[in-house]
Amino acid sequence: MKEYSDYLTELNEKTAALLTKITKYCKVLNRQINVMHVCGTHEATVSRAGIRSLLPKNLRIISGPGCPVCICPAEHITTAKELAKRGNIITTFGDMFKVPDTTLKSLSHLKAEGHDIRTVYSAMDAVKIAEKNPDKRVIWLGVGFETTAPMTAYELMKKPPSNFYVLADFRLVPPALDLLLSDPEHELTGIILPGHVTTVMGLKEYEEFPRRYGIPMTVAGFEAVEFLYALEVLLKMMVDGELGLKNSYTKVVRYEGNPKAKEVMKKVFKVVDAKWRGIGTVKQSGYDLNEDFREYNARNLIDFDISLEYDLPKGCRCGGVILGKVEPEECPHFLRRCTPETAIGPCMVSDEGTCRIRATFREVR
Repeated sequence: MKEYSDYLTELNEKTAALLTKITKYCKVLNRQINVMHVCGTHEATVSRAGIRSLLPKNLRIISGPGCPVCICPAEHITTAKELAKRGNIITTFGDMFKVPDTTLKSLSHLKAEGHDIRTVYSAMDAVKIAEKNPDKRVIWLGVGFETTAPMTAYELMKKPPSNFYVLADFRLVPPALDLLLSDPEHELTGIILPGHVTTVMGLKEYEEFPRRYGIPMTVAGFEAVEFLYALEVLLKMMVDGELGLKNSYTKVVRYEGNPKAKEVMKKVFKVVDAKWRGIGTVKQSGYDLNEDFREYNARNLIDFDISLEYDLPKGCRCGGVILGKVEPEECPHFLRRCTPETAIGPCMVSDEGTCRIRATFREVR
């Protein structure tokens, strides 16, 4: 059996070899290289390992809209709060619990006031709560990207109790990439695709992007050495003039993705225009329940209109951070008024939020 010290030595050697290749390719390219990832876990990997400090100066890693909690519209939180005030049980992921809306109040504030709001690990947990409370409406806050949507779809396919409802605000990554790559303010030269989402949806979802925008793409794993490997693959494609799509996460990602997960989503959801917090409405970028499952749609319980002209607190620059146009440190509230303990912007709440990650690992950037 390999000793742990041997494993570390091997890992260090691989890392050093990758960094050598990355430096070589950046020198050959001899220009500014802007690589964007669209995954909160990738940003955590990059910041935790101090990867930016190891890279050549002409290579910039940009954090894009990869945090599902950060891009969830403020209206979702405000609606959930109103439904809670009407005596319904609200169930949600833990990282949604403290996300503030524009009033700077979150679901945690309502729980402190005595409303029934529960953090759970999955839609299945929410269904169990509905089964145990048949006299109450139980509303599951369905948020996230294509990674978390299949779990909700699967539970609905099993026909849960009639007192179970879903307030769906799932988002799709490809339309967001279209928005980013068509933005003239961005000068992106490469994209690292999200590992979790691509595991579900497959590389097929992105095969047109390199041809459409003239930019190489690859998908990365979540260990530091895996991210560096994907970066090395991407840079080699640039050196070779290859505008294609490569899989740097072959141990889990397939061209066709996860057929079963995609099948249940197709049966349960319809694609709709959807609002992204700090960005605005992106066409055909969200999932909502289709007509076959309308009886479970929590929006049918809403007899009030919640539409917000501004979905971020005054001065908050989370919109720019989400789009990769602003670094967290450029926000006037960063680690002043807005901290992990006193977050006023959505990017400071979740472990996948760029501001939260930078605040946590700022010493190793």
